[in-house]
Amino acid sequence: MFSRPSSPFLTDLYQLTMAFGYWKTGRAQQKSLFHYFFRKNPFQGGFTLTAGLADVLELVTQFHFDTVELDYLSSLKGAKDLPLFEDGFLRHLETLRFSGDLWAMPEGTVCFPFEPMVRVEAPLLQAQLLETPLLNLMNFQSLIATKACRVCLAAQGDPVFEFGLRRAQGPDGGVSASRAAFIGGCAGTSNVAAGFRFGIPVKGTHAHSWVMAFPDEPTAFSAYAEALPQNAVFLVDTYNTLEGVQHACEVGRELRQKGFSLSGIRLDSGDLTWLSQESRKILDAQGFPETRILASNDLDEHLIQSLKLEGAKIDIWGVGTKLVTAYDQPALGGVYKLAGLQQPDGEWQFPIKLSEQAIKISTPGKQQVRRYFEHGEAAGDAIFDEFRPIPAESSMIDPLDPTRSRTFSAQSPFEDLLVPVVKAGSLCYTPPNLAEIQKRVTSQLALFHNGIKRFANPHTYPVGLESQLHHFKTQQILALRRHE
Repeated sequence: MFSRPSSPFLTDLYQLTMAFGYWKTGRAQQKSLFHYFFRKNPFQGGFTLTAGLADVLELVTQFHFDTVELDYLSSLKGAKDLPLFEDGFLRHLETLRFSGDLWAMPEGTVCFPFEPMVRVEAPLLQAQLLETPLLNLMNFQSLIATKACRVCLAAQGDPVFEFGLRRAQGPDGGVSASRAAFIGGCAGTSNVAAGFRFGIPVKGTHAHSWVMAFPDEPTAFSAYAEALPQNAVFLVDTYNTLEGVQHACEVGRELRQKGFSLSGIRLDSGDLTWLSQESRKILDAQGFPETRILASNDLDEHLIQSLKLEGAKIDIWGVGTKLVTAYDQPALGGVYKLAGLQQPDGEWQFPIKLSEQAIKISTPGKQQVRRYFEHGEAAGDAIFDEFRPIPAESSMIDPLDPTRSRTFSAQSPFEDLLVPVVKAGSLCYTPPNLAEIQKRVTSQLALFHNGIKRFANPHTYPVGLESQLHHFKTQQILALRRHE
């Protein structure tokens, strides 16, 4: 586990070998443009949430290599047991600080394939060294925030708590997942480290082992209520679930006599629809209509949606493994591609990566995303090149199907999604707190048609290249194909 989780040392070796090559060939200071984006929404869904930018800002504003890290690099060997890196390059890294600019979509923004979530404008060596840590920091958190959002949409306003630390991908993955899950809409976490670090509300009661550690279930519940009367939520399925609910009610009456209440019961196994319905009947009949029913047990958005449709009487959802591990899609395919290089005469060249797969052909230029609105609803996003001013009446063309296009009038309201966050290596943006980011997610989702939020066959939101950029990209491709 890194003592500096946002260290540039959290990288792949080839980033450093390329950086050495740029330094060796005198190109380290050449100004460059890179963009971070993804090609497909995760979970076969209709949207993605941005998350992880706060860690990227920490990375670039505190960018440096420690002495211990440089000592390690000096120990690396290449062929014939020769040092992999020259001392002059390591001395360059010793004083290296990030001096470029970053533009980014604020965390909690709803975004779509091919849209740059981050634009890096920096000397080539510096921009190259950002690739791996930036992808690591944003791919995972964006994935988990999106998953959490889907789970919360399925819960239809019921509180969702993230309970996944014990199944998370290591300590870094656990803490990052808790942060991202809160951005996506979770009301709290069981993860104490995340609560301490980020101010996320922490929740938790007891495990089956608590009940098993006492002679019987009523004794266990009474002991817990005696120790923590202000936190009386009992796990009732250790032996017999409905008997456990009866025992919880018995202890609930004891709590009332002391001025406390039976806050809830938790179901963690079995037929959650039937058990929650029967538990609700018992609680109501015993005089505990205010006691809430919490359910856990390998939940995800699909199971929660099904339980809701079946009429389950569940008030709170505890979601763990399938949330923090993004169980059905373990990675967001974010990429970081070079899109521009400034030449010694000040002119810009715009390299492009070709592929036999159209989806993998990169887009050149200094990209920005303009979101248009119609009748108060998001209507389409145009990716345009800031070197080519976008006309008042703008047409955009589907990057994968040029026969599909859309035009927005000069009167269409719009918002440009990339905002400046770092200027000349210094922060020029006030990062919002997590509660503010969570509110942004809610307000963002309200701008979109419900079709993009559908789990099965979601609506494809219109995203395209502005016509000038599309034409320029096509000409670049044709020119390169002629030289193949």
